[in-house]
Amino acid sequence: MLYERFYGYALKIAFRYVYRYDVAVNITNDGFVKVFRHIDRFQYEEEDFPERLLMAWMKRIVINTSIDELRKNNMTPEIGGIPEYVWEEPDNSQKADQLLLYKELISYVKSLPPMYRVVFNMFVIDGCTHFEIADTLGISVGTSKSNLSRARGILQKIIKEKEESKSWSM
Repeated sequence: MLYERFYGYALKIAFRYVYRYDVAVNITNDGFVKVFRHIDRFQYEEEDFPERLLMAWMKRIVINTSIDELRKNNMTPEIGGIPEYVWEEPDNSQKADQLLLYKELISYVKSLPPMYRVVFNMFVIDGCTHFEIADTLGISVGTSKSNLSRARGILQKIIKEKEESKSWSM
């Protein structure tokens, strides 16, 4: 039940780090193997929100599994499409325009150079600190900050170009 409940959540996280569907599925499955293997390490107090804590714990596992996969392949970006059902929310709570904006943003992030993309994902989307990023990736804190700054600059340029091309086509 845990696997079925959180599979889509974990797959979306993996997709932010890798391009190909089959690789993201493998990462997701490997992440769940780690979750089940170490479920005894997951702890919470009764007054805590166990589902939220479980999701955060699983998120960290999937992120680390994704980064391990990227390291194994020398951070080589892969090209591939994302099936539409991955973007669907089970409760249909997202509006169609928000879903399109999210998909568009993720496609822009995926166009970043691999190391910039990983740092951007970890800092902006996953909420890691530069110290956590540096420790996880084996880089300096300064390199993490520099990569984030460069990633933001590239994304701003992409968004500006897209906006200008939209205004020209109108």
